[in-house]
Amino acid sequence: MKEIAKLMDYRSDVRVVDATLRDGGLVNDFYFTDEFVRALYLANIKSGVDYMEFGYKASRELFDENKFGKWKFCKDEDIRAIVGENNTDLKIAVMADVGRCDYKNDILNKADSPIDLIRVATYLNTIPLAADMIENAAKKGYEVSCNIMAISNTQERDLEAALDILGKTPVDVFYIVDSYGALYPEQIARIADTFLNFASKYGKKVGIHAHNNQQLAFANTIEAVGDGVDWLDGTYAGMGRGAGNCAMELLLGFLRNPKYSVFPVFQFVDKYMTKLREEGTVWGYDLQYLMTGLLNQHPRTAIQFTKDRRNDYAEFYKELVVQD
Repeated sequence: MKEIAKLMDYRSDVRVVDATLRDGGLVNDFYFTDEFVRALYLANIKSGVDYMEFGYKASRELFDENKFGKWKFCKDEDIRAIVGENNTDLKIAVMADVGRCDYKNDILNKADSPIDLIRVATYLNTIPLAADMIENAAKKGYEVSCNIMAISNTQERDLEAALDILGKTPVDVFYIVDSYGALYPEQIARIADTFLNFASKYGKKVGIHAHNNQQLAFANTIEAVGDGVDWLDGTYAGMGRGAGNCAMELLLGFLRNPKYSVFPVFQFVDKYMTKLREEGTVWGYDLQYLMTGLLNQHPRTAIQFTKDRRNDYAEFYKELVVQD
């Protein structure tokens, strides 16, 4: 039984993170206009969002800058062009993906950067490198979170070992990431309990980043809130890879917290997100994403199905079952 206060009352420890540019950038290769990014920044300030994730600190050796928009790489000067000195309560975040970034060189000292939070993304098999990245970012003066991806594919003992390793680092937040949108609220409750036990042991916070393959991103996020998870990811109009994420408008509408206002989100969606869809940018729940979620598979095949403009759903399901 959930503590009703954790669902109904104001919780000062809650932090909302806008991941629209980063997860949404996976839909359009990070080609957002400066007008869009600046307007999103202002909408986040007006709505009381705590952190805005600008994108990735991706390696320019591994990824061709000519094939992606600038938010794939999040150069400090590009962020400054949007936020200036960022004399606001909104903090700036970027994601550093294990094995896909040159974190020792591309992440500057915090004193020289507009960035506040480094979000390290890792799978269980790359936890040692993630720990080194966390140490590096913390020494440079940043807040640090660690997103443990594909949590639906982990074994409990492996997860506990990983959390024990990460707990001994200076990471501030452990993140539950339902990368495949495969989990149900009951599973989230059990996983959150494991995360919170280690967070309590090591003095950390816990966050959640949910995907919407089974239309459960919002349900799983508020399940986590009821379990005591404090850091919550959302995206405007649910924009994100494949089926997308927990919609910011749903999340802020749910939270009983006077610091948040949902109206600026509606204004931004009305002016900018609707336009993106009209211009042909595609994201959100559809049958192909449901199928990969049900089968606990990476949505890459469903993304390709969408790009190919296929609509032979039954045939696609057969393909997934055979490969599974």
